Amino acid sequence: MDSEDIELKKLELMARNIRRIVLNLGLAAKQNGSHIGPGLSIVEIMAILYGRILKFDSNNPYWEERDRFILSKGHGALGYYAALAESKIISDKDINSFDVNGGLFPSQPILLPSKGIESASGSLGIGLSFAIGIAIAIKKRGLSSRVFVLMGDGECNEGTVWESAMSCSHFKLDNIVTIIDHNKMQSDGICVKILDMKDIVLKWQSFGFNVISVDGHNIQELWQTFESILNMRNGKPSVIIANTIKGKGVSFMENNPLWHHNYLTQNDYNKAIEECFGNK
Repeated sequence: MDSEDIELKKLELMARNIRRIVLNLGLAAKQNGSHIGPGLSIVEIMAILYGRILKFDSNNPYWEERDRFILSKGHGALGYYAALAESKIISDKDINSFDVNGGLFPSQPILLPSKGIESASGSLGIGLSFAIGIAIAIKKRGLSSRVFVLMGDGECNEGTVWESAMSCSHFKLDNIVTIIDHNKMQSDGICVKILDMKDIVLKWQSFGFNVISVDGHNIQELWQTFESILNMRNGKPSVIIANTIKGKGVSFMENNPLWHHNYLTQNDYNKAIEECFGNK
C-alpha cells in the first residue's frame, strides 16, 4: 500500500469517526433535538478539510498563517464540532457539552476562536460576506492563508450570497474557496420546489468563479478536487459543488425533511449505529 492509499484510509476512518460522533451527540441532545440530517451530509467534506486541506495548529488557534474555515450553514454544527474533536482542536469535555444550557457549543456555532471557531452562524447567507473581509485582510497582510466557506444550497436562495459572489470576483479573491453542500433539500423541503436555481454550476460560473462539481461523499474525489482548486491562483474565486445526501448513511434519515431538525430515540440511535457501523 503506497503513501496515498494510507492517507486515504486515514481520511476514510476520520469520516467514519465523525459520523459516529454526530450520532452520539444527536442522542445526547435528547428531546432538545439537533440538526442531524445537515450534520451527516457534510461528514466527508469536514474529514477532508480537517484531515488534509486546512492549515492549522491545534495548539495555537491564533496562528497568523492558519487557514480560516467559516461554517455559513450553521445548522451543520454537528459535523463541524465532530471534526474539531477528531482534530484535537476541542476536547472530549468540550464536545460533550453540546447543546447544554449556557455552554460554549450550542446547536449553531458561536464565535470562539480559542476553540477554532472563526465565526458565529445561524443567520443564513452571511458566511461568504464575512469571509470576504477576512480574505481581503489576508491579502493586504501578504499572507498565504485561504478562507474556506461551507454553505447550503438552500442558503443560496439568500440575496446576500449573490452580492457576496459579485464582490469575490470584483476583488479577485482567489484565496477564497466556497463549498456548497448540494443535498438539494432545505428545512421546508426540496430546493427546486421552493425556489429553483436552475443549473447551480452555470449560476456560479456566471459570477466569475472557478467551479468544480464532485461527489461530496467520495473522499478520494474530494481530495483530488481540493488539490486541484488549491493550484488555481488565477485571480478568480473558486466554488466546489459537493453533491451530497441529507442524512447520509442512515436510511430513515436520507432525503427525509423530518430529519432537518429532530431528536433521536434510543431505538432510532441503535438502528442508525447498526446501519453505519454494524456491530463494531
